[in-house]
Amino acid sequence: MARTASLSGFPEWLPEERLVELHVLDTLRRTFELHGFSSIETRAVETVGQLLRKGEIDKEVYGLSRLQDDEGDAAAKSDPHALALHFDLTVPFARYVVENAGYLAFPFRRYQIQKVWRGERPQEGRAREFTQADIDVVGDGELPFRYDVEIALVIAEALNALPIPDFLLRINNRKLAEGFYTGIGLTDTAGVLRSIDKLEKVGPAKVAELLKEELGATDEQAQAALKLAGIRTMDTSFVGQVRALGVTNELLEEGLNELEQVIAAAVQRAPGRVVADLSIARGLDYYTGTVVETVLVGHEQLGSICSGGRYDALATKGNRKFPGVGLSIGVTRLVSRILSQDLAKATRSVPTAVLVTLNNDDSWGAAQDVAAQLRSRGIATEVAAKAEKFGKQIKFADRRGIPFVWFTDDDGKHQVKDIRSGEQVDADPATWTPAEEDLHVRVTAVGGN
Repeated sequence: MARTASLSGFPEWLPEERLVELHVLDTLRRTFELHGFSSIETRAVETVGQLLRKGEIDKEVYGLSRLQDDEGDAAAKSDPHALALHFDLTVPFARYVVENAGYLAFPFRRYQIQKVWRGERPQEGRAREFTQADIDVVGDGELPFRYDVEIALVIAEALNALPIPDFLLRINNRKLAEGFYTGIGLTDTAGVLRSIDKLEKVGPAKVAELLKEELGATDEQAQAALKLAGIRTMDTSFVGQVRALGVTNELLEEGLNELEQVIAAAVQRAPGRVVADLSIARGLDYYTGTVVETVLVGHEQLGSICSGGRYDALATKGNRKFPGVGLSIGVTRLVSRILSQDLAKATRSVPTAVLVTLNNDDSWGAAQDVAAQLRSRGIATEVAAKAEKFGKQIKFADRRGIPFVWFTDDDGKHQVKDIRSGEQVDADPATWTPAEEDLHVRVTAVGGN
């Protein structure tokens, strides 16, 4: 991680770093599939009109044009049919559901792991090209609230399987927040949510100022909104704290009930991993209920590593609606922190477990036969390219991070050497297997994280 990238915001990993990323991806994929989520992949580009129809993200979207296109950037921005790279996976997924609704079985459970592009200012945790891992459940016409609970539990299980520090899913409900704001007389609930969303960046005093200057809130209304945002509990006691604020509203009660269900399930099935945090707002307009942000404990300055929530009208087709709930893990953000802080490391820098040496140039064919036997049993194997002195071939294996070196003498006798310990034993290529911990590259947490 000490390298300087030639193009900032577009990370590239060294082979041993890539092994850590692959471990994260494989762990997420395995967990998602255990819970019945199917994998899909959508195209990298969408129309500008599709991408910009929800939320104020136009400054972050990368437009697409040919080098010899005569139209120019201004025309591309004004043309809703122009193409742009997707900035997340939720909007493309909504389009995918609408276009393929006749072929999907609802509720449709999908996971999607892909690159996305966003016009960020590059820094640790924020890149212009990065990988996201999303899971969503989408219904046709309706989607039971129980999926909101399930999604949170699946993500908690997936993150718990990764070599990362403790984490917290910070959960709120937009109905709760919007009902409360309406109940105190603030009708521009979307504007209040955008202001509250800035709370951790600018602090309560500045947010109160924004509420008063931009939304016409009184001192009492601003302070009430901040009191709500200050409620944070590891159990369902937040319900009593909200009611103690003395605001009554039907939507508020609906949101309180939904959030109580999520937190109650989490206390039982993912204890210590979930907190009711009524400051969470999420900036995008398409969220309508449960909203989630996730932080690494002790690494809060990194920002959210997983976020999302419930959306009831993001995907529509005429009068037909496809409500959904989903969460997105920022894989690149997570991996960059794992690598920069040495939170986890691969046990070796290459997949290869064995290097088969050459006695002479004529032994290359026989060496390939040995390698084929080892590979047939799942042992990653390379064959030396030159019949150099054995010392040089061993140094090559050591430099590559290959733990075992295979020798075959002129009489056809085989031996294998563990170059870490120096132990060398007789071996049969048809039966020999390294210890389980050496068979594949493993990624392990460092320092008990």
